[in-house]
Amino acid sequence: MNEVDRFIETWEREAAKTVKLLAALPHDQYDFRPDAEGRSLGELAWHLAECDAYSPYAIEIGEFSRERRPPGIERPRNVEELAPAFDRLHREAVQRVRKLKAEDLDRSLTFFSGQTFTVRDLLWNMVLLHGIHHRGQLALMCRLAGGRPPALFGPTREERPLPRPKVTASA
Repeated sequence: MNEVDRFIETWEREAAKTVKLLAALPHDQYDFRPDAEGRSLGELAWHLAECDAYSPYAIEIGEFSRERRPPGIERPRNVEELAPAFDRLHREAVQRVRKLKAEDLDRSLTFFSGQTFTVRDLLWNMVLLHGIHHRGQLALMCRLAGGRPPALFGPTREERPLPRPKVTASA
Protein backbone atom coordinates (compact mmCIF):
# COMPACT_ATOMS: atom_id res chain seq x y z
CA MET A 1 0.00 0.00 0.00
CA ASN A 2 1.40 3.41 -0.91
CA GLU A 3 1.48 6.33 1.49
CA VAL A 4 -1.49 8.16 -0.05
CA ASP A 5 -3.66 5.05 0.29
CA ARG A 6 -2.40 4.47 3.85
CA PHE A 7 -3.25 8.06 4.74
CA ILE A 8 -6.75 7.77 3.25
CA GLU A 9 -7.40 4.49 5.07
CA THR A 10 -6.40 6.04 8.41
CA TRP A 11 -8.25 9.27 7.69
CA GLU A 12 -11.46 7.44 6.75
CA ARG A 13 -11.36 5.44 9.99
CA GLU A 14 -10.96 8.65 12.02
CA ALA A 15 -13.61 10.54 10.01
CA ALA A 16 -16.16 7.83 10.84
CA LYS A 17 -15.45 8.46 14.54
CA THR A 18 -15.88 12.19 13.98
CA VAL A 19 -19.27 11.67 12.33
CA LYS A 20 -20.36 9.55 15.33
CA LEU A 21 -19.33 12.32 17.72
CA LEU A 22 -21.04 15.05 15.69
CA ALA A 23 -24.24 12.99 15.63
CA ALA A 24 -24.05 12.59 19.44
CA LEU A 25 -23.81 16.30 20.24
CA PRO A 26 -26.73 17.65 22.27
CA HIS A 27 -29.07 19.24 19.71
CA ASP A 28 -29.93 22.22 21.88
CA GLN A 29 -26.35 23.13 22.77
CA TYR A 30 -24.94 24.66 19.55
CA ASP A 31 -23.98 27.87 21.38
CA PHE A 32 -22.62 26.13 24.51
CA ARG A 33 -19.33 27.83 25.35
CA PRO A 34 -17.48 26.73 28.51
CA ASP A 35 -14.83 29.38 27.85
CA ALA A 36 -16.13 32.85 27.05
CA GLU A 37 -13.19 33.45 24.70
CA GLY A 38 -13.23 30.00 23.10
CA ARG A 39 -15.29 28.46 20.35
CA SER A 40 -18.84 27.34 20.95
CA LEU A 41 -19.75 23.67 20.59
CA GLY A 42 -21.09 24.34 17.07
CA GLU A 43 -18.06 26.40 16.07
CA LEU A 44 -15.58 23.78 17.31
CA ALA A 45 -17.60 21.02 15.66
CA TRP A 46 -17.39 22.86 12.34
CA HIS A 47 -13.67 23.43 12.76
CA LEU A 48 -13.33 19.66 12.33
CA ALA A 49 -14.83 20.04 8.85
CA GLU A 50 -12.48 22.95 8.15
CA CYS A 51 -9.53 20.75 9.14
CA ASP A 52 -10.63 18.16 6.59
CA ALA A 53 -11.52 20.58 3.81
CA TYR A 54 -8.94 23.37 3.67
CA SER A 55 -5.64 21.54 3.17
CA PRO A 56 -6.84 19.13 0.46
CA TYR A 57 -8.45 22.07 -1.34
CA ALA A 58 -5.27 24.16 -1.06
CA ILE A 59 -3.20 21.21 -2.29
CA GLU A 60 -5.52 20.85 -5.29
CA ILE A 61 -5.42 24.55 -6.25
CA GLY A 62 -1.73 24.92 -5.35
CA GLU A 63 -2.06 27.55 -2.60
CA PHE A 64 -3.71 28.55 0.65
CA SER A 65 -5.89 31.55 -0.08
CA ARG A 66 -8.31 33.54 2.05
CA GLU A 67 -10.18 34.49 -1.13
CA ARG A 68 -10.56 30.94 -2.46
CA ARG A 69 -12.37 28.73 0.01
CA PRO A 70 -13.45 25.11 -0.36
CA PRO A 71 -16.94 24.89 -1.87
CA GLY A 72 -19.69 24.37 0.72
CA ILE A 73 -17.52 25.42 3.68
CA GLU A 74 -20.20 27.66 5.21
CA ARG A 75 -20.89 26.59 8.79
CA PRO A 76 -24.30 25.06 9.49
CA ARG A 77 -26.21 26.89 12.22
CA ASN A 78 -27.72 23.93 14.03
CA VAL A 79 -26.33 20.73 15.52
CA GLU A 80 -28.47 18.40 13.38
CA GLU A 81 -26.78 19.64 10.18
CA LEU A 82 -23.18 19.26 11.41
CA ALA A 83 -22.63 15.51 10.87
CA PRO A 84 -24.08 15.32 7.34
CA ALA A 85 -22.29 18.51 6.27
CA PHE A 86 -18.99 17.24 7.71
CA ASP A 87 -19.45 13.94 5.91
CA ARG A 88 -20.11 15.72 2.59
CA LEU A 89 -17.01 17.91 2.91
CA HIS A 90 -14.91 14.95 4.00
CA ARG A 91 -16.00 12.90 0.95
CA GLU A 92 -15.09 15.80 -1.35
CA ALA A 93 -11.70 16.16 0.36
CA VAL A 94 -11.00 12.42 0.02
CA GLN A 95 -11.63 12.68 -3.73
CA ARG A 96 -9.05 15.49 -3.90
CA VAL A 97 -6.47 13.46 -1.99
CA ARG A 98 -7.09 10.34 -4.13
CA LYS A 99 -5.70 12.30 -7.10
CA LEU A 100 -2.29 12.66 -5.42
CA LYS A 101 0.72 10.63 -6.48
CA ALA A 102 3.64 9.66 -4.25
CA GLU A 103 5.83 12.43 -5.71
CA ASP A 104 3.20 15.05 -4.78
CA LEU A 105 3.83 14.40 -1.08
CA ASP A 106 7.17 16.23 -1.20
CA ARG A 107 5.71 19.35 -2.82
CA SER A 108 5.60 22.41 -0.54
CA LEU A 109 2.90 25.00 0.06
CA THR A 110 2.91 28.14 2.16
CA PHE A 111 0.26 28.02 4.88
CA PHE A 112 -1.86 31.01 6.00
CA SER A 113 0.71 31.70 8.76
CA GLY A 114 3.54 32.04 6.26
CA GLN A 115 5.08 28.68 7.25
CA THR A 116 5.98 26.27 4.48
CA PHE A 117 4.81 22.65 4.73
CA THR A 118 5.15 19.63 2.50
CA VAL A 119 1.93 18.04 1.27
CA ARG A 120 2.85 15.03 3.43
CA ASP A 121 3.02 17.19 6.57
CA LEU A 122 -0.21 18.99 5.69
CA LEU A 123 -2.06 15.70 5.34
CA TRP A 124 -0.72 13.82 8.35
CA ASN A 125 -0.35 16.77 10.74
CA MET A 126 -2.74 19.56 9.71
CA VAL A 127 -5.58 17.32 8.52
CA LEU A 128 -5.40 14.09 10.50
CA LEU A 129 -3.66 14.89 13.79
CA HIS A 130 -5.00 18.43 14.10
CA GLY A 131 -8.51 17.05 13.56
CA ILE A 132 -8.01 14.32 16.19
CA HIS A 133 -6.78 16.97 18.64
CA HIS A 134 -9.89 19.10 18.18
CA ARG A 135 -12.16 16.05 18.22
CA GLY A 136 -10.86 15.25 21.70
CA GLN A 137 -11.74 18.76 22.79
CA LEU A 138 -15.20 18.40 21.27
CA ALA A 139 -15.79 15.07 23.05
CA LEU A 140 -15.18 16.81 26.37
CA MET A 141 -17.41 19.75 25.36
CA CYS A 142 -20.13 17.26 24.44
CA ARG A 143 -20.02 15.81 27.95
CA LEU A 144 -19.88 19.26 29.58
CA ALA A 145 -22.93 20.29 27.55
CA GLY A 146 -24.88 17.32 28.89
CA GLY A 147 -24.28 14.93 26.00
CA ARG A 148 -22.91 11.42 25.90
CA PRO A 149 -19.89 11.20 23.59
CA PRO A 150 -19.35 7.89 21.78
CA ALA A 151 -16.29 5.72 22.26
CA LEU A 152 -13.43 7.04 20.14
CA PHE A 153 -10.30 5.16 21.24
CA GLY A 154 -11.78 2.97 23.95
CA PRO A 155 -15.05 2.56 25.78
CA THR A 156 -16.71 5.44 27.56
CA ARG A 157 -17.77 4.93 31.15
CA GLU A 158 -21.28 4.14 29.95
CA GLU A 159 -20.00 1.37 27.69
CA ARG A 160 -17.78 -0.39 30.20
CA PRO A 161 -19.21 -3.57 31.65
CA LEU A 162 -20.43 -3.35 35.23
CA PRO A 163 -17.74 -4.31 37.71
CA ARG A 164 -17.86 -7.89 38.90
CA PRO A 165 -18.49 -8.48 42.56
CA LYS A 166 -15.31 -9.19 44.50
CA VAL A 167 -14.89 -12.79 45.44
CA THR A 168 -13.29 -13.43 48.79
CA ALA A 169 -11.60 -16.64 49.74
CA SER A 170 -13.39 -18.54 52.46
CA ALA A 171 -11.41 -20.29 55.20
